[in-house]
Amino acid sequence: MAKASELRSKSAQELNTELFSLRKEQFALRLQRATGQAVKPDQFDKVRKNIARLKTVQRELAGKKETK
Repeated sequence: MAKASELRSKSAQELNTELFSLRKEQFALRLQRATGQAVKPDQFDKVRKNIARLKTVQRELAGKKETK
């Protein structure tokens, strides 16, 4: 996953696409865990933190648009 500084250089559409793919990955991990397949436990934390990072950047960009 990209760092927050790299995410800030992306457009709003690219951020939405990235968020959608992370949500799909999170869902797939939950399904794997529910069906008993081997899942690395640290992947849940990584995906969750990446989603939070992305949403934070989106809120920052939305705040900048409102102040203009």
